[in-house]
Amino acid sequence: MYMKSVLGSIGVAAAMFAAPAFAQDVKWDMANEYQDTSIHGQAQKVFTDTAREASGGTIDITNHFGGSIGYKSKEHFDAVADGALPIANTSMGQVAGIEPMFLLSSLPFLVGSADDARLLWDVARPKYEEVFARNNQVLLYASPWPPAGVWAKKPITSKDELAGVKTRAWDASGTSTLINAGAAAIQMSWADVVPQLATGGIDAVLTSAEGGTNAKFWEHLSHFSAINYSMSLNMTHVNKDEWDALSDDQRAALLTASDAASDAAWGALATRVAENYADMEANGITVISDVPSEFLGQLSAAGEQVYADWLDKVGADGQAILDAYRAQKGS
Repeated sequence: MYMKSVLGSIGVAAAMFAAPAFAQDVKWDMANEYQDTSIHGQAQKVFTDTAREASGGTIDITNHFGGSIGYKSKEHFDAVADGALPIANTSMGQVAGIEPMFLLSSLPFLVGSADDARLLWDVARPKYEEVFARNNQVLLYASPWPPAGVWAKKPITSKDELAGVKTRAWDASGTSTLINAGAAAIQMSWADVVPQLATGGIDAVLTSAEGGTNAKFWEHLSHFSAINYSMSLNMTHVNKDEWDALSDDQRAALLTASDAASDAAWGALATRVAENYADMEANGITVISDVPSEFLGQLSAAGEQVYADWLDKVGADGQAILDAYRAQKGS
């Protein structure tokens, strides 16, 4: 009887070591200020579904889209660092006031294509990871915004048309560039945009065709001028204490989920803009794809001070990233 008991115990132990070493079940709430239909929301669903499957059901993440959990993007970084949120999907330009490195992806006219945006992300990722680690967080993946343009009640294709227009930007880079170009620009969280459009607090929005389509801007605006200002990033980041409490296999499951979400987001760029434009035109939006080069040059000049201010804050690290990016891009 004793021998059977010992053999049974050995068998149970062997089975335990042969199976993935998942820790106790994890239930997290994940914040995202943007809609579930956005490119970021769709990729996040891939992330949470894959995490659940790859972890054998031991990681269960509940998505809270549209800011429904009560945090705006500008609050995510500190909330995750402090453990108030275990994980978040964050528009990084909105937390650049905390860590200026996060302004990189929305520097004006730095990238001209999806390939450029992916290259910039690859070059800068190690530095991003350092910033998160310094703030008790782990960076998991990034998802890109399609190129940003100006949604307005009229075409915005010259400095005269932009002059004095009350325009929302998502971060300091866009706000400064637009002000230098003559607009009455203000930095504003995404959750406040539609209410401000509805009440006349703003008359235009700097964002992508993607952002405006998901928010149904055609209920308030009539034109989209594709100035291709930037392709900024959202990043998904997790509290380091929560990460450390996971088993090795659970961490591996989250990395698998991160790769799947990243592939979904970057892969969607190829068709997303065309789909957005089709939706916009079906809802009466006039899309201006051929913005005059003279105006684009004026906007680029208006953004030059943004680079100088950014480099003053990030120093040699920022210049090294720009140099490496431009060298690999071949420009």
